[in-house]
Amino acid sequence: MTAQPDPEEGSTRILVVDDVPDNVEILDARLSSRGYEVVTATNGEEALASVSDTPPHLILLDVMMPGMDGREVARRIKEDESLPFIPIILVTALSEADDVVQGLESGADDYISKPYNFRELEARVRAMLRIKGLQDELDQKNRELELANHRLKKLSITDGLTELFNHRHVHELLQDEFERSARTGENVAVVMMDLDRFKAINDTYGHPTGDVILYETAQIIQETAREIDMVGRYGGEEFIAILPETAEDPAAAFAERVRAAVEGHVFRDGSTEVRMTVSCGVASLSAQRVDSPESLLKRADQALYQAKESGRNRVVRASQSSSAAE
Repeated sequence: MTAQPDPEEGSTRILVVDDVPDNVEILDARLSSRGYEVVTATNGEEALASVSDTPPHLILLDVMMPGMDGREVARRIKEDESLPFIPIILVTALSEADDVVQGLESGADDYISKPYNFRELEARVRAMLRIKGLQDELDQKNRELELANHRLKKLSITDGLTELFNHRHVHELLQDEFERSARTGENVAVVMMDLDRFKAINDTYGHPTGDVILYETAQIIQETAREIDMVGRYGGEEFIAILPETAEDPAAAFAERVRAAVEGHVFRDGSTEVRMTVSCGVASLSAQRVDSPESLLKRADQALYQAKESGRNRVVRASQSSSAAE
């Protein structure tokens, strides 16, 4: 939200709340002649409904009204976190200090006493609108800063090519899952996946084609994974999936779905068409009885190595690999 426009542009909206029609008429005429758009309400309920429907830039709010008084209206508006900052000027015939303090403590930003001094009223309105404009600018800058921080955070944990989690963040996530598993007793599995003969693709068709293959492989893995699973690019042509609450058998089934999807996919880069396969190594916390995230990764990596050595394009479980007994 940007700073409010000048009143002369006719787009600064002021809500006047008063149960006395003559007071409303006088304020409406005075403020309208200065270029403000004036809307009115005759009681607290009408005022809250008007604010909810179209938040004004400023509210002139009578204190003494039947039913819900101005202090309660101010309190409810200020407590509504869905509303932007709206300056409230309480209009009161009560000039005792305690009455003023109660009004300000209810959330009002300023007050003016009846009968009106219109020069003073207009000066207070302009002052509150300046504050409103500054607050809106600050809110906008804070939103922009929050968005920038979110983007930086995403960049810091994301692989730029595949848009999956990067190597460093994968280790952080696995550490978190390992600690969660220690607390809850729930299982966690890791699947390591490596594109077969990928270097030959880069050498034959060039790195742009290789990048297409990496990106589309990442999409295949992401689409195969569940919402709770965490998928990352571990390095080069190697990918990793962290599967919470998953034993070795369902983790191997996930890996087989990825393997089959990659084998059945045609990777296209312009007129170039390439077929690829992927080898997968699977390890789960309960099946391997490991005591650290690094050990779990090592078991999955050993299973992946076994998949490569035994012909590629296959899934090997750590519990079935020749290194499982180490």
